[in-house]
Amino acid sequence: MATKYVFVTGGVVSSIGKGITVASIGRILKNRNISVSVMKLDPYLNVDPGTMSPYQHGEVFVTRDGGETDMDLGHYERFIDLELTRSSNVTAGQVYTSVLAHERRGDFLGGTIQAVPHVTNHIKECIFNLASETSADVIVVEVGGTVGDIEGQPFLEAIRQMRNDVGRENVYYIHLTLLPYIAATGELKTKPTQHSVRDLRASGIQPDAILCRSDHDVSQSIKEKLSLFCDVKVPAVIPLLTVDNVYAVPLILEESGLGDLLCESLDLSRRVCDSTTWADMVQRMQTSKTSLPIALVGKYVELPDSYISVKEALKHAGLHHDRDIEIQWVHSEDLDEAGAADVLLKQACGIVIPGGFGSRGTDGMIEAARYARENRIPYLGLCLGMQIMTIEFARHCVQYAGANSSEFDPGTPFPIIDLLPEQRAVQDMGGSMRLGIYPCRIMEPTLASQAYGANEVMERHRHRYEFNNDFRESLESAGLLASGMSPDGKLVEIAEVVDHPFMVGVQFHPEFLSRPNRPHPLFHEFIGAAKNTLREGAQAELPLDGS
Repeated sequence: MATKYVFVTGGVVSSIGKGITVASIGRILKNRNISVSVMKLDPYLNVDPGTMSPYQHGEVFVTRDGGETDMDLGHYERFIDLELTRSSNVTAGQVYTSVLAHERRGDFLGGTIQAVPHVTNHIKECIFNLASETSADVIVVEVGGTVGDIEGQPFLEAIRQMRNDVGRENVYYIHLTLLPYIAATGELKTKPTQHSVRDLRASGIQPDAILCRSDHDVSQSIKEKLSLFCDVKVPAVIPLLTVDNVYAVPLILEESGLGDLLCESLDLSRRVCDSTTWADMVQRMQTSKTSLPIALVGKYVELPDSYISVKEALKHAGLHHDRDIEIQWVHSEDLDEAGAADVLLKQACGIVIPGGFGSRGTDGMIEAARYARENRIPYLGLCLGMQIMTIEFARHCVQYAGANSSEFDPGTPFPIIDLLPEQRAVQDMGGSMRLGIYPCRIMEPTLASQAYGANEVMERHRHRYEFNNDFRESLESAGLLASGMSPDGKLVEIAEVVDHPFMVGVQFHPEFLSRPNRPHPLFHEFIGAAKNTLREGAQAELPLDGS
């Protein structure tokens, strides 16, 4: 069977949920036993999100092969339960860099380089390469940005050309738009969607389906109006109302008939959909459960999307433990003042410190780690959070005054965290870190071995600084155990405080491997410890006999 392609564009405004929509389309196809892979086309000129501020772009998601990618790839992986590669995220910066490199080598034989065909050909080549690498039945492609954006035009032209390259019967175009609500008149307006579809058609693309994002019910008359003016069949005008739980979106789209439309249009033999497992999971998510407050102490908490994978991993573990995770977003700089931790963390049954870069807010993070250690509150440190935990331990349990990371204080007398020798000469910051999947060997008996139940695991990394082995012996003698190491024994991957209910730091990012129906072992163990912690305003797990 020839590979089929589903292209999803966005209209009216940005940030209306194309990533969740694409992930949900992947899920409904997978529920039909159709193999799927996914791609995000991003029109910005950055080569990748690796050097972009989280305030600009949200979380940087890391693929198993070390690609620093758009955070929507995290949605794709969580919903569809697959592991993507860097091939699934293509930016305009990557495209133009590659085209210009070919031109410099003389590959175009001195010809004039143009957006069409050279840029569009490269975009299509990336799409075809993903199809070849994965051998998927269907490739679902999200086109970032909004129809009408100048920088998005080459991408729209490329996906327009795809229908001629692979046949119109193998291509399906979906346009996701917003139906704004005018409170004064109490009505939804279709004109912005009509204009958006007009712009899309001006690019040569006629949508096969329109998904209508709305906070209010979409009437049959509105669907018929959009069908008439946008030249889309009425059943293919599909309302997509705002929901509290994004994991319900695949079920909504399936019920709306999108799965059948895709199978009929792409000749996918209309396979039977089995959404039972997914529906049961969503039902359990929506069932009222005991709340469990978890403090997430970070430096980018104003934009929760900066920690979207951590947030979702906590929820996944909470579902398994029958708990509603109540994330308390704590800005690390707010913990700088004396006594602030006693106020801001007093209700938390667990504390998470996620990844980040730079010295801002690290003093507050160190205070949060001290608070968790001294008050025996379960603690999970992720990447930077692991480094913070070891610095705090060195300062207060080994009396290394001024202990720090050389990233934050190059003149520290005790560089507990330091650059690897091979990193010290690196000048370019983008893509020069320890990225992607690496093995970690687990020591027994430890909290890490209890969580994983395995001797060796593979985890994804994104960092430049490492634990300094010059201080390992002194910290271990004081009670900080290196419970996970690289196979050659040179790099500390996991550290934990002995005689503590759960105080574990990992140099990698386990949140990237968590799934809603299969929580990551470390998050599972952390939430298990947190639900047994009695705090002010929180309820701990009681023994079955009620004692």
